[in-house]
Amino acid sequence: MRAARAADAAGILALERSFPGDRMSARSVRHFLRVPTARVRVAAAGGNIAGAIILLLRRNSRWARIYSVAVDPDYRGQGIGRRLIVAAEADARQRGCCGVALEVREDNVAARTLYDGLGYRVDAVLPDYYEDGAPGIRLRKPFSALV
Repeated sequence: MRAARAADAAGILALERSFPGDRMSARSVRHFLRVPTARVRVAAAGGNIAGAIILLLRRNSRWARIYSVAVDPDYRGQGIGRRLIVAAEADARQRGCCGVALEVREDNVAARTLYDGLGYRVDAVLPDYYEDGAPGIRLRKPFSALV
């Protein structure tokens, strides 16, 4: 796992194509790779980008936000998503954040199971949140509640 570089944009975009909707544009990916309020990490495997995460550190909030987590379908089930999230949480802690928030599709059982196992809890239900009208769920994990 490492910090993403500008040269990783194409690999991150390839991961985005595995989603049925709500994909990031090339412009968005390039933006996140260069702004100081975003931390982009990739998991590399055999010269390929096997996974990526984008963590946003907002100036007026002590909560970090996971904007995107994507794992190549060929690499799913190997713990890459979990390692990316744990690394993002470490980044947020190091920068003085009090916790991490994210949004996930209500019907994304695999992701919800992963987040639940990492200590994320439902903060809000978001009706009609995604571009296809699917509901979302906002999850939060406060660091102060951890032992």
